[in-house]
Amino acid sequence: MINIKLNFNLNVIILKIFMIIKRYIFNISKIILILFFISCEDNDYATDFNSTKELKTETIFIQQNVSGVLEQRPVIIQTELNINTNKLYPIVFGLHGNGGTNTGFLNRLKRFTDDGEFVGIYPQGIQRSWNLGSEASRADDVQFINLIIEELKNYQNLDMNKVYVIGNSNGSGMANKLGVETNHFKAIAPIVSQLMESMPLKPTTQPLSVFQVNGALDPIIPISGGPGPGTHIFLDALESAKLWANKFNCFEPQIRMIGEDTLYEFKNCDDGKEVRYLRIENGEHNVLNSLFLINEIWNFFQRF
Repeated sequence: MINIKLNFNLNVIILKIFMIIKRYIFNISKIILILFFISCEDNDYATDFNSTKELKTETIFIQQNVSGVLEQRPVIIQTELNINTNKLYPIVFGLHGNGGTNTGFLNRLKRFTDDGEFVGIYPQGIQRSWNLGSEASRADDVQFINLIIEELKNYQNLDMNKVYVIGNSNGSGMANKLGVETNHFKAIAPIVSQLMESMPLKPTTQPLSVFQVNGALDPIIPISGGPGPGTHIFLDALESAKLWANKFNCFEPQIRMIGEDTLYEFKNCDDGKEVRYLRIENGEHNVLNSLFLINEIWNFFQRF
């Protein structure tokens, strides 16, 4: 009787031990399964992170359909030599004039990119022009810039919330068009061009800061408005600045003299934006060759 009881108790104990071990193994299995899925998620994240492109000076190519032909359009990325991986760099697009190339901005902005103040992005227009309606290019250049923006999102260390554009001449008209039709840019600097009759501001145009510069002696794009290159009819330069200011509900301009030149500052605009118009009295069509002016533009951009 005692042996039977002892055997029964022993069996009970063994059964309990077995159940504990089984429960322990089941819990361990759950833990392993959870860790497996976490590991998979981490690997997916690592893959995404590793696929992000390294920021460096290089020429990339953006594929675009232009009049039924797939064009590989070059874009120069200009950076400082040693990228600070703990930093997000602002982005400044440089748009060349009609007949120009994207290499023209390399030296213009080199001091700033070398110092790591921003990363320069210099696209190339088809047939050395930007399509505003009467140029040699038939490309949809707003789409082209949109494609570049999407590609830049794949790069490390770029601040996509601080994107700006400087346009010169025909590139200035393109900068205006981008300001009118897109919301990529915190600020634009159209140099030696103003709004045109064919480029009205739209109900969808979002507030942005504008630094427009014109030369009073410009023989190509008349500062007082009228016919210019191609079939374009330009607005008066001051009226162009006022259109931007009125669109964004800016205050009346503060006017001050900088030597012989006149600066109009329209402040307290919607969303904290500002519109500036600088009339350079002895300026012609090459005012962007001034390092002082480029420095003023960059100082303006940094406020937005």
